Amino acid sequence: MPRIVHFDVPADDTARAQKFYSEVFGWKFDKWNGPMEYWMAITGDDKQPGINGGLSQRMPGRTGITNAIDVPSVDEFSKKIQSKGGEIIMPKTPIPGVGYFAQCMDTEKNVFGIIEFDENAK
Repeated sequence: MPRIVHFDVPADDTARAQKFYSEVFGWKFDKWNGPMEYWMAITGDDKQPGINGGLSQRMPGRTGITNAIDVPSVDEFSKKIQSKGGEIIMPKTPIPGVGYFAQCMDTEKNVFGIIEFDENAK
């Protein structure tokens, strides 16, 4: 069953946001060595229930935290989402060395992501 595996916090000022989450919750941030400016958020011990996430520069019009759901196929689930009344906001996009990602909207206008892990993504 697909589960939420990652979250992304958009920020206007990434340094300010990192300071806030670090000081309030004790989260740690590591700069991701990928094709975009992104910080991985470590939210706790892996033995404790919960997920880690990331922090990125806010894209125009984006509000709120986005959860990413692990799926076996972005193509298959994109079709399922649309057939049930959802929308694909950003189609399947490769994240090199990670996998494929698409941003979606449910029937209630909530934004979420789907991710298909594949280290060979380019």
